[in-house]
Amino acid sequence: MAAVCVLALAFVLLLPLTQSHGDGAPGPAGRGTARGTQTRAGQCDDATAQDQSLAPSGAGGQTVAAIEERGYLRVGVDQNSYRWGYLNPNNPSGKLEGFDIDLAYAIAKDIFGGADYQQKIHFQAIPTDQRVPAIQNDQVDMVVRTMTITCDRLEDVRFSAPYFRTGQQVLAPRNSAITGYDGTLAGQRVCTAATSTAYDKITADRQAGRIPSSTKIVTVPNQLDCLVRLQLGEADAVVTDGALAASQAAQDPTVELKGTSFTSEYYGVAMKLTAGDLVRRVNRTLEEYRSSGGWKDSYDKWLSPTLGEDSDSANPPEAHYR
Repeated sequence: MAAVCVLALAFVLLLPLTQSHGDGAPGPAGRGTARGTQTRAGQCDDATAQDQSLAPSGAGGQTVAAIEERGYLRVGVDQNSYRWGYLNPNNPSGKLEGFDIDLAYAIAKDIFGGADYQQKIHFQAIPTDQRVPAIQNDQVDMVVRTMTITCDRLEDVRFSAPYFRTGQQVLAPRNSAITGYDGTLAGQRVCTAATSTAYDKITADRQAGRIPSSTKIVTVPNQLDCLVRLQLGEADAVVTDGALAASQAAQDPTVELKGTSFTSEYYGVAMKLTAGDLVRRVNRTLEEYRSSGGWKDSYDKWLSPTLGEDSDSANPPEAHYR
């Protein structure tokens, strides 16, 4: 257990952050893509929030043109999520790897073309609670970081069509009496990332009496910090996306998923509200990524070992556009 804890702490504390670049922001994406056209929370249902994206297009626009002129794409990612976006200590290249990283490269290839497209993407490590601010403050052009599409977030950023389906689940020690997202959470310290959909869900359910009011919520800036809290005995369980929880269970054999998923959620690529042309370009990338088999190849390589070949997440979600 101590060795595992040290390994997890190393992932969180020792992996270097990719430095951001102080470039100016691209201009607005033109008429029809400003905040006024964005679906607002009062008109939106989280069950169909993933269907609110713009139709795919390869047409040019000010946002894409600014990225092309700059010569590289700035992408906010995680570097601590095993099999999603992480630094593999066994890879001497020191490059980020994972399912989200593959998608980011596919987007860069679509924008720049050529054999050197991987050199035209600059990754920046973004904590869970800084995903939206990083976009709004123009630190990055987009975030590809297991980010769930929700109505509230559609107030602040635009999303691509969904690229992955998952659901919230409980992670806890194998010898724990916790059996899932139920009454066994009474009096337990449950860890989740601040500003995450897991935090919103457990807070609302505790207030509504759907889980015991005695359930204690422990929040951290970065989702992987919850695994460390669990290992250090500072939390009794973690609530997060099942896909992420499965990867964490693969890192630490003393923990396991408890119960089944209790939500249905979709990840999307997040961009600025004014970046309608970039959203359409990313959706074109996703269409090609799905149809060419690139999505499935990436799933089989990175996620099948933890989620399985027959998982509900094993195929790309169908895209619908508004």
